[in-house]
Amino acid sequence: MSLQLAEQFEANEQYEQAYNEYLKEYEQHPDDIGLMERLGHLSLILEKPEDAAKYYHEILNRDLTNQLAYEQLMSIYENTDKYKYYVYRGNKNSLEGKLDFAINDFKKAISHATEDTQIVMTRLTLANLYRQQGNNLKAIDEFNYILEYDNLHEDIFLQLADIYMQDEAYTSAIDALTRAKQKGFDTDRVNEGLAAVYLKSGNPAKAIEYTKDELLKLQCMLELGQIKEAYEKLQSLPDEYKSSSRYYTLQAQYYYSAKDFDKALECIDEYDKLSPNSPLTFQMRALVYDENGDEYNAHLNWGKYHITRQNNDIAINEFLNAVQIKDDDVELLFTLAALLTENGEVNHAAEYYEKIVKLDPDNKEALHKLASFREGIGDYGKQIEYLQRIIEVDSNDLPALKELAKAYEKNREASKAVEIYNKCIELVKDPNEYKLIKDKLDKLESSALSEQNSVGLIDKIMNLFNKN
Repeated sequence: MSLQLAEQFEANEQYEQAYNEYLKEYEQHPDDIGLMERLGHLSLILEKPEDAAKYYHEILNRDLTNQLAYEQLMSIYENTDKYKYYVYRGNKNSLEGKLDFAINDFKKAISHATEDTQIVMTRLTLANLYRQQGNNLKAIDEFNYILEYDNLHEDIFLQLADIYMQDEAYTSAIDALTRAKQKGFDTDRVNEGLAAVYLKSGNPAKAIEYTKDELLKLQCMLELGQIKEAYEKLQSLPDEYKSSSRYYTLQAQYYYSAKDFDKALECIDEYDKLSPNSPLTFQMRALVYDENGDEYNAHLNWGKYHITRQNNDIAINEFLNAVQIKDDDVELLFTLAALLTENGEVNHAAEYYEKIVKLDPDNKEALHKLASFREGIGDYGKQIEYLQRIIEVDSNDLPALKELAKAYEKNREASKAVEIYNKCIELVKDPNEYKLIKDKLDKLESSALSEQNSVGLIDKIMNLFNKN
């Protein structure tokens, strides 16, 4: 009853009473965003901006994407608290993907900040926005400003180290985590971070000093050439470790070091079952094949690795090298053609679809790709040839039949287009599609009849002139 009564009071512009009734309902349903919006709206009407801000802030606690809440909070603070105004405006722009505008807003917010906590949190937000833009140098600058303040959280040092790690600036990453320890964060997370950086930078002896992770210790031992000792420890690990994907990477690393490449590949397969399509799977396979002298599979897996890393140009080069060694792998040819197409190299891609068709003359997918390519360059005759081959393979391929009919139209072969559209009519199931094809067929037949009549009339006129 309170809700209906509140709505009635609001409709009658009895805002104080409406507010009180909505408040009763809100106490019963504290997570109802709709009620918060109404209470916020009425608070503004009743000139209670602090109450309104409280409700809109609660909305954002439950829904960070709520545009109305950001807009209302901006309106509330525009003339009273510039720091909060720019923070909310920055959050709104960030939500909308307007990162440059958001960055400018947070820079302005810093100029209005009155507390160290506000400055730290705003610069941290700026750092993350720069990271989203791929501008790691500016993100690093923001983190270094932050490190000048006290009462920081260890996450700030770990995030900075992570950026340095991405840029392979290992010395800087180590320095950031060392500073964390100096600031009192001698924690497992910081020490494991240091171990990871040392291992990545090629210093497993130093990494093993910091880690408590048994699997990481074993990895360090393998890197240090302590193969036998590492394997004995690996085999004696409790069963709980053997369900970890990392366990299989270590097994693979051991067998790789022991030159037992078949066993290494088996372990990589087990890893792939637990972490499917991981870049590490392809990287490990590539390293094994490299060491084993299998150039084809090495290039193939390096290509797949670079696809997962979105380095398509490098992937293309690897696949091209693989094709030079073995050019009858249809799956590889399709992958290479797709990458070339994505790169805008459609002519080059067509060469590989042609190779597929030579290897597998009935491959409908490759024939469709080639037909589409020929249509794109206006070669309707060749397009028709490829589409006809598809129909020979599958006479009920409706999409191919429709494309063939259109190709005949473009090639000014109306009678053949009519013939193919009639076949489409026999196969189509959807009433709307049937009507579209029937309309097209009727127009073509009508046009053909009109042409015949025109020709007949000209003949009659010419006959009259001849008689004269």
